[in-house]
Amino acid sequence: MPAIFLSIHNYFAQIKPGKMVLWFYLIWYFVTVYFHFDPNPKIWINALGISVVIGIALMLSVSNGQSPLANPWQTFRLFWMPFAVSSFSSLIKGQGYTVIFSPQAHEVVVALSACGLFGLLVAALKWRNRHSTLTVS
Repeated sequence: MPAIFLSIHNYFAQIKPGKMVLWFYLIWYFVTVYFHFDPNPKIWINALGISVVIGIALMLSVSNGQSPLANPWQTFRLFWMPFAVSSFSSLIKGQGYTVIFSPQAHEVVVALSACGLFGLLVAALKWRNRHSTLTVS
């Protein structure tokens, strides 16, 4: 198995619940973008601007003298989340959403199914990892 796949496998096999929730958020976001994508550059430029402003503030709030390069994934998440929230809210504006839930049942079913499939995949990787470790020991 190539090293990159082994690394990805190990990441998901050992993922903590908090990080898994972040993946569910990302999946839900992408499903929403799929159904409601708007190519209007204003949405994406505004989301990018908010991402920069809020991302810098978040970096300042969590930094303890470390370089942002010390934890690149945390840095990415601190900039990605404001971008996702801003673009998500722009895309669903006026669409009849209740919090994050579309009024269109099929969209909710797709999002829940995608999250469920991801959860099953992670559970399978964790199970496989746990059982392969037990048999090797």
